[in-house]
Amino acid sequence: MLMTDANLLGMAAGTLTTVAFVPQVLKTWRSKSAGDVSYGMFLIFSSGVFLWLLYGLAIGATPIVVANAVTLVLALTMLVLKRLYR
Repeated sequence: MLMTDANLLGMAAGTLTTVAFVPQVLKTWRSKSAGDVSYGMFLIFSSGVFLWLLYGLAIGATPIVVANAVTLVLALTMLVLKRLYR
């Protein structure tokens, strides 16, 4: 696969926005507390990320697919942790 400048830019942006969720997931998991996490926000956010994932698949944009697939897993993990630690 040829990585164009646009794809590299997309991968960098996707990596940063996806990795931004890791500290929150780890903090919630370690503290076993998710009281301040909003179900509504994460449900809406997860729905949007899922649509971005579908869009990326539809247009064949690897950076969009990869970033949104990983972000969706992290966002859904937060929803599971919220339920576990309520």
